[in-house]
Amino acid sequence: MKKIFRTLHLWLSIPFGLVITVICFSGAMLVFEPEITEWRHPSRYFAEQAGDQPLPVGELIQSVNAQLPDTLSVAGVQIPNSPKRNYRMSLSGQNRTAAVYVNPYSGEIKDMLLAPQSNFFTTMRQLHRWLLGDFKRDGSFSLGKTVVGVSTLLFVFILISGIAVWIPKTKKALALRLKIKMKNGWRRFWYDLHVAGGMYAAAVLLTMALTGLTWSFGWYRTAFYCAFGVEAAQPPHGAAPQPASRPERGGDSERRKTGSGINYSLWQTVVDSLNAQYRGYKNLTVQDGKASVSLVGWGNSRASDSYAFDAETGAITSAAYYKDSERAGKLRGWIFAVHVGSWGGMATRILAFLAALLGATLPLTGYYIWIRKKWKR
Repeated sequence: MKKIFRTLHLWLSIPFGLVITVICFSGAMLVFEPEITEWRHPSRYFAEQAGDQPLPVGELIQSVNAQLPDTLSVAGVQIPNSPKRNYRMSLSGQNRTAAVYVNPYSGEIKDMLLAPQSNFFTTMRQLHRWLLGDFKRDGSFSLGKTVVGVSTLLFVFILISGIAVWIPKTKKALALRLKIKMKNGWRRFWYDLHVAGGMYAAAVLLTMALTGLTWSFGWYRTAFYCAFGVEAAQPPHGAAPQPASRPERGGDSERRKTGSGINYSLWQTVVDSLNAQYRGYKNLTVQDGKASVSLVGWGNSRASDSYAFDAETGAITSAAYYKDSERAGKLRGWIFAVHVGSWGGMATRILAFLAALLGATLPLTGYYIWIRKKWKR
């Protein structure tokens, strides 16, 4: 039986090994993207505190609108739960990712992002999901996405067959197969890294592969959700996401900038009301008539409570709590959190990073072992 698993492990790995290396390496690079981005652009994210309290939200928005071109205006504000961080304000009249980062104590715009940023992490994301191919918003066929999906699916079988081949017959052999020897030369080190290192990372890699496949194939996503007793009710994968805010037309832009259409001062009433309800949160976001609070804690890192408020008075009119949300939505958030390792905080993110990085080396060390055996023969 082991011979069958060994053959399966080898002949699935040879054609897809390099793709698996790219997927694992790019995934590892994305784990700490937020921290690295903040480290590279500290003035964008961290505020120079110039007082005990930040300015009222309405006053801040009026100040920012006055600094923006006539074609742009503030559509929403994201308030972090830290006095040392800048606010992020989304913009209407531009693409859905347009935003400015604002010092909450002075109202000064610290950075303006009007278009998706092209940098190392966007390249890694495109590699990880589409092998640098285009994202098909209409859900049409994408070669890069398909290759990533097929390679990830076969990676599951490669890992399972590798575990089957690895299982030792005795306790003594078990101890040997879990050691990575550093003093017996490079050949032995690469072999141990492949065999023992692969076993250390196998469970985490399997988990990330099984969750990642939900973004690759509709049939797999449906089966995965059914396995948890949930109907996959989300929109078809690849469909264009809804924009966070729609561009204004005609006088609407001027109406926003003057504040005559939206009473921004009432947004502070909403912020104060929600601050009184929560001891801690990640971010508090307010838009015209809507607000949300990103929750902290283990599990679904995308968990949030949503609210609606009266645009005339600022009074909360309805609430949709995460704990009462549909199981499909919760499962979708859990899938993402488990895939990226954020479900358990920094500890699980470090674990995901190390497993993905080790996963990137497995095909390379496997090629090395296979070529050496062929060379000897």
